[in-house]
Amino acid sequence: MYAIINDAAQAYRGVIPADRWREPYMPREELRHEIDAGARFWGYEEDGALVGVMAIQDAPGRNGAADITLIRHAYVYTARRRQGVGGKLLAHLRTLADRPILIGTWAAATWAIRFYEKHGFRQVSWEEKERLLRTYWDIPERQVETSVVLAQGNTHESRT
Repeated sequence: MYAIINDAAQAYRGVIPADRWREPYMPREELRHEIDAGARFWGYEEDGALVGVMAIQDAPGRNGAADITLIRHAYVYTARRRQGVGGKLLAHLRTLADRPILIGTWAAATWAIRFYEKHGFRQVSWEEKERLLRTYWDIPERQVETSVVLAQGNTHESRT
């Protein structure tokens, strides 16, 4: 998983804000922390080799009860992009969710936004994005400023 995440994240180099880039993009300790915090990773294999990963995580709202499912850490080996791997992983994770789904990604990662929109997700308004990122994610303020949130269908207020 570590190798896939950091290979795929090279697409962000020079695209996301420079102060948010690091090498490796996701250190092993952070990957372990994400798993310990409840991110359940799923993988897609071809010919016995793992080629893509994506995580699902139930997120508690302000009342402490899990009321949203987050799709997180979606990565496919660079050489395997645009071959349906991400779509298959996303489709599987959607079958596991029994609450509304939210996805956060970098605003500058237009390819990721297009991918999620192709699969029925829509960007929420700026105000809703701010509220959702602060409620359901534990990320630095700079990442809140430079991210977008996509919601399944019309689960949340969509951007106009």
